[in-house]
Amino acid sequence: MCLCIICILLYVLCKSLNMQNTTQISYVIFTAYTDVGHVKYFYFTILLALYVCIIFANVLLISIIYMDRALHEPMYLFLCSLCVNELYGSIGLFPCLLTNLISNNHEIHLTYCHLQIYCLYTYGAFEFCNLAIMSYDRYLSICYPLQYNNIMTLNRVCILIVFAWLFSFSQFTVSLVLSVRLRLCGNIMEKVWCDNFLLVRQSCSDTTAVNIYGLCMTLVVIAVPLVLILYSYIRIFKIIFRSSNGPNKKSLNTCVPHIVSLVNYSIACFFEVFQGRVLKLNMPPTLRIIVSVYFLIIPPLVNPIMFGLNLTKIRDAYKKIFQPVIILKFRTCTITYNMYS
Repeated sequence: MCLCIICILLYVLCKSLNMQNTTQISYVIFTAYTDVGHVKYFYFTILLALYVCIIFANVLLISIIYMDRALHEPMYLFLCSLCVNELYGSIGLFPCLLTNLISNNHEIHLTYCHLQIYCLYTYGAFEFCNLAIMSYDRYLSICYPLQYNNIMTLNRVCILIVFAWLFSFSQFTVSLVLSVRLRLCGNIMEKVWCDNFLLVRQSCSDTTAVNIYGLCMTLVVIAVPLVLILYSYIRIFKIIFRSSNGPNKKSLNTCVPHIVSLVNYSIACFFEVFQGRVLKLNMPPTLRIIVSVYFLIIPPLVNPIMFGLNLTKIRDAYKKIFQPVIILKFRTCTITYNMYS
């Protein structure tokens, strides 16, 4: 509900600022979409199936954590927050992507373009912040097991999650206001989604303030979580390798899905930033599109499945909640079949 209200307010803000802008351009054209004929309906079906799977996997994991009180612990609450962000990012990408895929005109209104930029950028920033908080939580759990419950209280968990959201939203709200005020001289974007960097490059106005703020913002968004992640895992590995304590090594297993998720997301973001901003790599158009949407599609799909399969408590909760329902439905179907056979 809060995310919906924020999106509505952002839409009103973008609309009002665009009306104040003197630019005559009101649409952005995506040139990464190519004419593939009727094959586009096959691509549309695949992407729609991925979108449904992302929604199902994340909603399922959120529901399991909500319904099982044994999972009302910091690690699982942070995981629930991560799943909410996966849904948020998917909503920012898939509706526009699917619409443009089957449309003959691959374009988006400038207001919605700014809104998509805000959604996808805040999704990316919060994803990294949430993963950093999860690494810090694992550090406290493994290095301070006796004091962990006193340190990571429910109130502190809520404060950390709210702070991560506010940190992400505040960073990009300023960037949005600065970008919306720019006068555009071009509307061609070589992507399948709106990118603020490419949009600013087509501005006729002075972009010095936007570029300086964007560079500082990028460094802060990357550096602050990265320092926390590196500090947490350096301390974790020091404790693990110095100690022969079995429980500590067993606790390291809870870090495996987090490390895989972190490495997967970081590499995807690195390639996206590197090939789009630092050096435009000479890649086939299809591969470039896949790389540009990888960090927006794969982590939201893989993370809930990976965490759900690797964490024992979630697997047990799934069996406890859904297995009786499945058995009951199976018995009902069996009795009904026997009655009519």
